Amino acid sequence: MSHGHSHGDHGHHHHHHHTDGDATSLPPALDTSVPDAELTPSQLSRRGMLRRTGLLGAGLAAGSVLAGAGEAAASVQQSPAKSSKGNGGYLWLAGDHHIHTQYSSDAKYRVIDHVRQANAHGLDWMVITDHGSVAHAKIGVEKVNPDIVDARDKTDDTLVFQGLEWNIPGAEHGTVFVHPGSNEVAVLKEFENSFDGSVNNASGSSPANEALAIAGVNFLADQVRRRKVKDALFLANHPARKGIDSPHEIRGWRDAQPTIAVGMEGAPGHQAGGIPKPNGPGSGRGIYDNSPSADSFAGYPLESYRTWGGFDWMTATVGGLWDSLLAEGKPWWITANSDSHNVYADTAVRGPGGDFNANGRYNDPVYGTGISLTDTDFWPGQYSRTHVGAASFSYKAVMDGIRAGRVWVDHGGLISGLDARLVSGGREVTLGSALHVRRGAQVDLVIRISLSNGPNWAQFQPSLARLDVIQGDVTGPVADKDTFSTPTTKVVKSFEVDKSTGTVRLTYSLGRLDKPVYVRLRGTDGNRSAVGVNGAAVDPVGPAMDVLGDADPWKDLWFYSNPMWVLPA
Repeated sequence: MSHGHSHGDHGHHHHHHHTDGDATSLPPALDTSVPDAELTPSQLSRRGMLRRTGLLGAGLAAGSVLAGAGEAAASVQQSPAKSSKGNGGYLWLAGDHHIHTQYSSDAKYRVIDHVRQANAHGLDWMVITDHGSVAHAKIGVEKVNPDIVDARDKTDDTLVFQGLEWNIPGAEHGTVFVHPGSNEVAVLKEFENSFDGSVNNASGSSPANEALAIAGVNFLADQVRRRKVKDALFLANHPARKGIDSPHEIRGWRDAQPTIAVGMEGAPGHQAGGIPKPNGPGSGRGIYDNSPSADSFAGYPLESYRTWGGFDWMTATVGGLWDSLLAEGKPWWITANSDSHNVYADTAVRGPGGDFNANGRYNDPVYGTGISLTDTDFWPGQYSRTHVGAASFSYKAVMDGIRAGRVWVDHGGLISGLDARLVSGGREVTLGSALHVRRGAQVDLVIRISLSNGPNWAQFQPSLARLDVIQGDVTGPVADKDTFSTPTTKVVKSFEVDKSTGTVRLTYSLGRLDKPVYVRLRGTDGNRSAVGVNGAAVDPVGPAMDVLGDADPWKDLWFYSNPMWVLPA
C-alpha cells in the first residue's frame, strides 16, 4: 500500500479493498510503519486513542496462527512462517454485532451516526442489525443498504457489516449477518421474509416454530455453499432475558450448522438501564427485568431473568448452561455489544413527521434541546467491546476469527489486551482452540494482560483486581438436550492483581493431564461480588445478581474470555 496518497483516495481504496475480503494491509492508523507525520488529523487522533488505551503496540498478539478447534496447532517455532504478519500474531480487532438505526421501529439514529461513534470509541468492525419486521422485510432491508455502503466509504478504519436482528421462531432474537457483496441485500431479504418469527407469525413456543428456526440456519449455510454470499454468521442475542431460549433450542441451532450458529451474547446491551433514578432509567442492566411467561422454559430459575455483573446468567454461572455446552466439547462462543437504540444522556430526538410503516424508516434525528436520562443504551464501543483475533484487517478475517472463537469481551475498558495460551512442550494454542497432547503431558496456562492505560468513557481509569481461572472436564454429549449444568466445572485459581498499569504475566499449571478439560478466564474490578449460585466450592467470589433500579454499570466491570481445550490422547 502506498502511504503517500490523499485521505480521499485512501477512503475509496480501503473500503473496496476490504469488501473483497482479501486484504492483508493495515489501515494507516494501525500500521506502525506509517509515520505520524503522514497521517491525516483523524487518523492521527485514532492512533493516539489506540496508544492511550494500550491497543497499539501492546505486544499482546497471540504468537501463532492456529488451526481450528479439534486440530493440532502450529508449533511456536513454526508460527511466524505461517502468519501474514512478522510477529506471527493476530490483530485483535474490537467490534459490536448488535446496533439499531432509524430503520428499526424503536430506534432513531442514522447509520453514519453509529459508524462515526463506533470509530471514535475505538471499534474496528460493527454490524448494523435493524429489527426483523414486516416493514423491514418489505422495504427497510433494501433502504438501509445505500446508507451502509456510503458509511463504508466515508468512515476510515471501521468495517461495517449489514445484518439484521432475527426474531428467531419459537425463541428470542439473534444477530444474522453476511459478508459484504452484491447479494447481501437479496440474501438477507429472502431470509427475513422466509424465516423471521414476526413476519411469519411464528413467535410462540412450538415444535413447528423450532423447526422453522433450524430451517433458517440451514438456509444461511446453503447461501454460503452456493456462493451467493462469501460468509454468514448467527449469534443468539440476550438469550436468558425472557427464558424462551431453551437449552435444546440452543443445542439445536449449533448442531444443525456449527459453522453458522456459533455463539451468543455473553453480556447483553442496554447496560445503562441499571443507572439509578433520578439520573438514570432505574431499570435493570440489559433491561433484564422480566418474569417467566407461557413460552418460557420451565426449568430456568427465577434468577436467570436477571444479569449478574452485567452478564447473562447463562454465561455468568460457573457450571451453568454455557459450561454445559463446553463440557460436551462443543464450540459455543460469547460476545458483548451495545444493542444501541437510544443513547443515555444524548440530546437527539426523532425527526418530526414521517411514517415508519410506510417508509420503513424514521426521519433523520434532530437536536431535542434536553438531555435524556431515561434511555438505556451506550454508543457502540463506549462500554461493551468484543475483541476478535483476526489474521488481517478484513471482513473475512473478522468472521473467521469469530467462528474460531478467538474472542474475549470486556466492559468499561477494564483491560486493554489479553493474550492467553495453553502450552505444552513446544506447542501452544490460544482462545477457541484445542491443544492435542500425549496422555500425561504437562500443560500450563500462560496469561498476559495489558492493564488499562488510560481513562474510559466515564472518565476514570479502571483497575483489574482479580483474575479467575475456570476449568471443567469434557464429559461428552449429554443425553438430555435440555441440560443446563455440568458438575465438574469450577474456579480452580484466583490471582489477585496488585498493580494498576503495565502488563501482568500469570501462569497456572494444569498439571499432567490424562483426560480432556477446558479452561476459560474471567476478571473483575472487585467492586461487587458474591458466592456463585452453585456454592463456594464452585465459585467462591463471582458476580452478584444485579439489583433492579440500582446497578450502575460503571461500578461493576468484568471481562470474560472464550475457552480453550486440552485433548490428551
